[in-house]
Amino acid sequence: MRIADGACAALLLTAGCATARLDASSRNTLDGIKSARVIKLGYRESSIPFSFVGIEGKPGGYSVDLCNAVVEGLASELSPGELRTEWVKVTPETRIDALLDGTIDLECGSTTGTYSRQERVDFSNFTFLDGATFMSRVDAGIRRLEDLSGKRVAVIPGTTTERVLKEALTKAGVTSEIVSVKINREGLRAVSDGNADAFASDRTILLHLAATSSEPDRYAVADRLLSFEPYALMLRRDPAFRLAVNRQLSRIYRSSIIEIYGKWFGRFGPPNETLRTMYAIYAAME
Repeated sequence: MRIADGACAALLLTAGCATARLDASSRNTLDGIKSARVIKLGYRESSIPFSFVGIEGKPGGYSVDLCNAVVEGLASELSPGELRTEWVKVTPETRIDALLDGTIDLECGSTTGTYSRQERVDFSNFTFLDGATFMSRVDAGIRRLEDLSGKRVAVIPGTTTERVLKEALTKAGVTSEIVSVKINREGLRAVSDGNADAFASDRTILLHLAATSSEPDRYAVADRLLSFEPYALMLRRDPAFRLAVNRQLSRIYRSSIIEIYGKWFGRFGPPNETLRTMYAIYAAME
């Protein structure tokens, strides 16, 4: 999906100016990190290629690499001596509570920045732009939303994809059976084993699932996007910490973002025009 540069810029700048108010109960994150010399980062188990359990059980992915680069910059600026990174596994159901109770300081996943979530937490500047759609087996002949009529569609509960999928089906007058799965790999298995006719998630995740499966030609990913999903790093309502994270992201967008992008998405080609515009806008905000 392409968005006019002007509309994209307006959207990004609006999001960048929407700094949430600091609650009285919020922690001073930077002081806590400096004092403990530890920053606690949340990651997902199977949100490939953004955040997942990688080689030797260590976190890996595009968002994980971004967070590692952010931490490297923060360590240099805060000068707290050695800054240790502590990784904590989170799920769509636990990620917000993990921030609020101090289990993590920053969530490095594939979370969409939404106003409803900003009622409880805050977000960095955008880190990726994606959209929800669905995948199926090629032999199922499912290409359009209308083809999901009477079909079983797997989706992860508590995600924006679940909401937009249900809204799109209702709007189109399509009745489908929703099948809940816990992780993306489980959604792929459901389609592969015939326990679901389709799996709905963000398009980049679906493309990567298909491309890295044992039979990549067996799956088809729909072109139609059901939503616009701007990813961001999630954090507590702490303006000082949010600013520090955004400054590091801006530095990364000026220096190493194409290398990080290429590592995880190079097989799909260079960043599209909309994503390049996003990187350029945030790189220039300093």
